[in-house]
Amino acid sequence: MSRIYEALRRAEEERHADSLADAAILSVGAERLGLVAEGGAPVKTDRTSTRTGIASLPQSSAFLRFDALAAHCTHPEWHPEPNSNAFLNLAAGAPCAERFRTLRSRLYKIRGNRPTYTLLVTSSVPDEGKTFVTNNLARAIVHQPHRCALIIDADLRYPQLHLSLGAPLAPGLTEYLRGEKDEIEIIQRGGTENLCFIPGGTCATNPSELLCNGRIKTLLERLSPVFDWIILDSSPCLPVEDANVLAGLCDGVLLVVRAGSTPVEVAQKVCQQLGERNVVGVVLNQVEKSELYGSDYYGYGYGNSTDT
Repeated sequence: MSRIYEALRRAEEERHADSLADAAILSVGAERLGLVAEGGAPVKTDRTSTRTGIASLPQSSAFLRFDALAAHCTHPEWHPEPNSNAFLNLAAGAPCAERFRTLRSRLYKIRGNRPTYTLLVTSSVPDEGKTFVTNNLARAIVHQPHRCALIIDADLRYPQLHLSLGAPLAPGLTEYLRGEKDEIEIIQRGGTENLCFIPGGTCATNPSELLCNGRIKTLLERLSPVFDWIILDSSPCLPVEDANVLAGLCDGVLLVVRAGSTPVEVAQKVCQQLGERNVVGVVLNQVEKSELYGSDYYGYGYGNSTDT
């Protein structure tokens, strides 16, 4: 009996030591997420700090749960811009919201059986509505039960997604790519929906270099197991190379074209520029009321096309 008692005592001491270690980890950046795994078992974490002394997400993040991340990320109060959110007032915006549900359904068919889908939303030139599409597509997804999405403002030259959400601009992606913040410090959850957001962050003087330093690839790899969808809002394709860089890290690319504004030859040039990237569809934005759609829906239209 004494040997059994001694074994139980040692086990209890080990559990107590582990709980103290876990409590310490909880106070250090994203590593606090490493305490939650499927079945309640602790996740082994990478306790090696970055060069700035900030811990990173556990290497075994495939076992992380959304509720663990949501509990420990930042929780600012969002004030969504009504004109940017088709789901904020469903009585007024129901037709528009329905178009995003249609877009969601078609993307699910393209996604197939993949557990997570990373989608890049871009356009040919500025002011075609890519940020509007990113915001409302994500909201259409999280309106489904048990679905969670992360939207990332990867337009480091002119970040605007935070304005649609009414969210803080920083800290964000720029700070993460510089190594100044870890993953959990830049993720926001501003409401009760399963929607998280990484803003663009403070102005970057070298966005191309930041996007090519490898850290955004690491970010996507570590967060993919936590979300059903990760949607990136990027810079337009023609002025800069940023979107093409990001397209190589994503499962698919959604191109936004503004009706009556974007010349056909410009859209064709973008498709050629993206080359063999997986362009899964085209969204025709700001379509005027017509017999084709049968009703006015705030100038939003969807044109499904997998041809480039």
